[in-house]
Formats: sequence, structure tokens, C-alpha cells
Amino acid sequence: MEPIVRSVGIADWVTILLFSSLLFVIIAKSVFYPRFLNFIILPFNNKYIFMYNKKEKLLNWFHVFFTLFLIINFSLFIFFIWTIFMETDSSEHGLGYLIILGVLLLFLLVKFILQISNGFIFGNLKVFSEFLFKKISYLNYSAILMFIANIMLSYVVPASKAVVYITLALIVIINGIGWVTILKNHQKFIAHNFFYFILYLCALEIAPFVILRSLL
Repeated sequence: MEPIVRSVGIADWVTILLFSSLLFVIIAKSVFYPRFLNFIILPFNNKYIFMYNKKEKLLNWFHVFFTLFLIINFSLFIFFIWTIFMETDSSEHGLGYLIILGVLLLFLLVKFILQISNGFIFGNLKVFSEFLFKKISYLNYSAILMFIANIMLSYVVPASKAVVYITLALIVIINGIGWVTILKNHQKFIAHNFFYFILYLCALEIAPFVILRSLL
């Protein structure tokens, strides 16, 4: 009997990525079960924010696990968008995913450092840390939607633009809820520093995404 040569296609390495990212969620749920239960209802209830905003904040393993889950699925979702709208064969562009992953990691790291630096510069590290915690929490929650979309784009409805549009709309809604929460909780601080807040939005929230889009 002759051995059957099996080519490694997109389903193989995407499956590994999706399974690896899911492991981070499983670990987070197992180790931090009460916190996970509060996190999973984040868009509908602010209990998670109120309970964990004042303690641990960004430096905790639950946050780390979900951020890793986000990075894997965010980069994979961008990869699918690229292959769908550029009409390229995704199975031939594993290297493209690695480039997207590297750019995304660099983007998030630089953005995080700049945001923390603002806290030191303006002498409000506590406020900026709370601000970042809330923003990243909602972004991490969006990774759940990206994970579901990645599964659908990989195995159920490949190259579906409808899945991309619906997922993007839900991500905007969830992060919009996060921004409303941030504005409500920090309205006094924003009112007293309105000019600098507008500069912050333009320099660290809008401009980086424009730059990232041009790079990808």
C-alpha cells in the first residue's frame, strides 16, 4: 500500500489556532469561574466592571488569558477579511497570517505603552488604568464574537461577507456600549480635560487604526 500524501491546508492550521485560543478561555473559566460568569454577561450588566475595576485591574491572569484569546482570534479575523475581500486563496497565505499577527501585536503593544505613558504625563495613572481596564474588557469580550465568526468562516460558510459584516456590526455595538460606560463613569474627568481628551481620541484611538489599515 502506498502512503497517502496529505497536504496541510487552511483547515489544519486554523483548527490548531482556534483550539489553542479556546484553551485560554477554558483555563480562565476553570481558575476564575466566578469572574468568568460576571464577564460573560458584560454587555448586559456592569457587575464585572464594578467588581474588578478597583482591584488587580490590568495585571491579572484572567485578563491575560482573554487578551491572548483576543490576539489570536483578532488576527485570524483580520486574515479572513483580507482573503475574502482581496479574493485570494487563504490556504496559500499562512505567512500572511503571521505578518498580520506580528503587526497586530506591535500595534497593541505600542498603543498600550502610549496610553499608560499618558497616565504618567498627566499625573492620572489611576484614572487611565481604570479607563484601559474597561476598554480592554469590552474588546476582550469582542473576541468571543470573532471566535464564532472564525469558526463559521473556516468550516460553515467560507468566504461569507455577510458573516464579516454582521460580526463587525456586533463588535462596534459591544465596544460602543463600553465607550458609553467609560464616558458616564469618567464624565467629570473628561469635562475638566476635554481638550486633551479630544487629542487622546484622535492620536491614540482613531489614528492607530488608520495606520494599521494602511499597513494591512
